[in-house]
Amino acid sequence: MPNIKGPVAKIWPEALAMKRAGLAELRLHWGEAPSWLLVRMIALAKGIFQAIYDEYGSREILRRLSDPLFFQACSNALGFDWDSSGSTTTTCFALKAALNSIDAGIRVVGGKGRHAKGVPRELDALGPAMGLSGEEVERLKYASRMAAKVDNAAIQAGYALYHHSLFLSEEGDWAIVQQGMNPATRMARRYHWISDGLTSFVREPHRGIAAQALHDRVLDMTAKSSEEARRVSCDISKEGAKRVSRLLASIPSQAQAKIDGLFQGAPMPAPIEYRVPRRMDWRALEAAYEIQPRDYEELLAIRGIGPSAVRGLAIIAELIYGAAPSWRDPAKFSFAFGGKDGVPFPVDRRAMDEAIGFLRRAIEESKLGDGEKMGALRRLGAAATPAR
Repeated sequence: MPNIKGPVAKIWPEALAMKRAGLAELRLHWGEAPSWLLVRMIALAKGIFQAIYDEYGSREILRRLSDPLFFQACSNALGFDWDSSGSTTTTCFALKAALNSIDAGIRVVGGKGRHAKGVPRELDALGPAMGLSGEEVERLKYASRMAAKVDNAAIQAGYALYHHSLFLSEEGDWAIVQQGMNPATRMARRYHWISDGLTSFVREPHRGIAAQALHDRVLDMTAKSSEEARRVSCDISKEGAKRVSRLLASIPSQAQAKIDGLFQGAPMPAPIEYRVPRRMDWRALEAAYEIQPRDYEELLAIRGIGPSAVRGLAIIAELIYGAAPSWRDPAKFSFAFGGKDGVPFPVDRRAMDEAIGFLRRAIEESKLGDGEKMGALRRLGAAATPAR
């Protein structure tokens, strides 16, 4: 049991005694958080992250927010239930309001829906105020666009992005939290990124991907094992739209039947249809011919190269040139820290405990009142129980 002193000590054992076992299924919930909850979430976030900044600095804030386990624990501490899909969108909204109003060296842009599309405009306005150069602002815009492009196109698991938040520091470092949803299954998937240590946007770039279910087949062009498929896809794109069209038309039916067989008997329905795309942006492929991209990242950065083009090139790479992409779901964490029965994967208890312990210390060291601390710690303790 954590070593807690003071008025909150009586609450923690009670919270841990609340039994929630099994896999957390984070379903999509429609509607908005009530204003009274948002006000309290923002106030709590201000106190918690000011304490983290005072003790560890802005880079630690970015590092923590890029950790799916910490983010989930933070959401619970601020006031969300462990199984609420709003834990991403509304928590990011509260963090944006909090971090943009305190001196913690971090500002936040983006959000849900139309706010996600406003990131470039927000960066243009915010960059100079933070002392960022025009080059640094453009680099941040590129990171925002590429993270969204990767999770919408390079990884195809059936989840369309609808939320995108970029956290940036005065030094130009950044973290991204974005979420996609599958309306058919009413399930969500959250993607976490950080600039620290990032060497490529297309080679296993995530800090973590959180999901409540793993799919048997997911097209993952960012996997290490997709290296050859990325290279071949890039080479094919440089031959022009007509060449790509002819190659797609030349795929024999028996080859397609072989791919179709991969989906038979899958424990979950395949989230995408791995077939020759009915529609592709041929103008984007013509642009690739003109640009002659040096690598897959440069290809993916071309406007118009979306899911259909990525899938079409991957089909050619595999069925004609034998360069198979990865079909392994890249999700690494389940919401609310996973399931105690090891489904969809074992709980990383050490990482979970470390995230909860760090957040607990930040709450205790904050200047929040005793009542606010007690409530936050009670919710944090309850969040820990599903995996124990």
